[in-house]
Amino acid sequence: MKIESIRLQNFKAFRNVHLKDIPPFLVVVGANGSGKSTLFDVFGFLHDCLRGNVRQALDKRGRFAEVLSRGCDPQKDSILIELQYRMEIAGAKRLVTYSLEIGERQGQPVVLKELLRYKRGRHGSPYHFLSFANGEGYAITNEEDFKKPDEELDRETQKVSPDTLAIKGLGQFERFKAANAFRSLIENWHVSDFHISAARGRKDASGETEHLSQTGENLPLVARYLHEQHPALFANILASMARRVPGISAVEPKLMDDGYLTLKFQDGSFKTPFLDRYVSDGTIKMFAYLVLLHDPKPHPLLCVEEPENQLYPHLMAELAEEFRSYARRGGQVFVSTHSPDFLNALELDEVCWLVKQQGYTRIQRAKDDRQIAAYMAEGDQLGYLWKQGFFDGVNP
Repeated sequence: MKIESIRLQNFKAFRNVHLKDIPPFLVVVGANGSGKSTLFDVFGFLHDCLRGNVRQALDKRGRFAEVLSRGCDPQKDSILIELQYRMEIAGAKRLVTYSLEIGERQGQPVVLKELLRYKRGRHGSPYHFLSFANGEGYAITNEEDFKKPDEELDRETQKVSPDTLAIKGLGQFERFKAANAFRSLIENWHVSDFHISAARGRKDASGETEHLSQTGENLPLVARYLHEQHPALFANILASMARRVPGISAVEPKLMDDGYLTLKFQDGSFKTPFLDRYVSDGTIKMFAYLVLLHDPKPHPLLCVEEPENQLYPHLMAELAEEFRSYARRGGQVFVSTHSPDFLNALELDEVCWLVKQQGYTRIQRAKDDRQIAAYMAEGDQLGYLWKQGFFDGVNP
């Protein structure tokens, strides 16, 4: 279920942008304050709306007026988030559009409109399989019955709280195919907020063990799960560590005598392994990335901000290839970076940059810049072109 386009209106710095033809691996460059974190927060915002409600997601970000673009009128203007993604429905890949419009009425956030639509056939307009406004609407229960004309499809009318997403409730039921699939997509997004301090030290041996959390605090637990349940995969992670981190020959998730779990690292220069609290930040971070990127069940979407922090520049090319490999296995990847070395490992269609003008942000694709495309065709690299000032409006 690959996201192919994102359209935003009045969402913070994005007054009106439409990012199209999104590749499986996309890297975003931009000056501080240009909107890189905001672009990633679109996914975090939808995830928060699904876990709670729209009001809670807005409150977390300073309430509606703070999320609404500057210069807009909270009484009249609304926020629009629209995603297009491709998924298999009834044996065919179909382009599905999810559209969410949020406003404020009498000081309270309201879902003004929520739509889920796609074409049932090659011709005609996309059909609305879920349509809600102000807490009332309908969803189609037999959407895959393509032999029936549109007017004969079965509608189920429902009511939800005006500040709650319809896909939150209806998406729990398999009879609403598109809503169920999109809810699952959002639930499994991973927007990384990794903290090295959270990943270090002893951990209670209970909790989430199969997937690395957003902050990485369960790293020892996930490492133990991979070590025990996917030994070949864990061996690949260790082999990658040995190639990328000089001296590290092994990592062992160790259950201590007091019942807590920790990581022990083996340096080839010493006979005795040492605990993760004595390991460099870069070593912990590289191990965490490898654990995340070798997940047996890749997240449908992975967002990582500035992965180059605490890592040696010469590791950037290999890290970029790890992200690209993850995308090839089925998980879409968005990365933001300030590293020319990371950019040097990327292809033309994998890069875009953000430019802030008159308080609002626009998105520029590297593949749409003729001069950059010509230099790349001659063998240049994107990181060098960025440093030389060819990314219009963005200084390195």
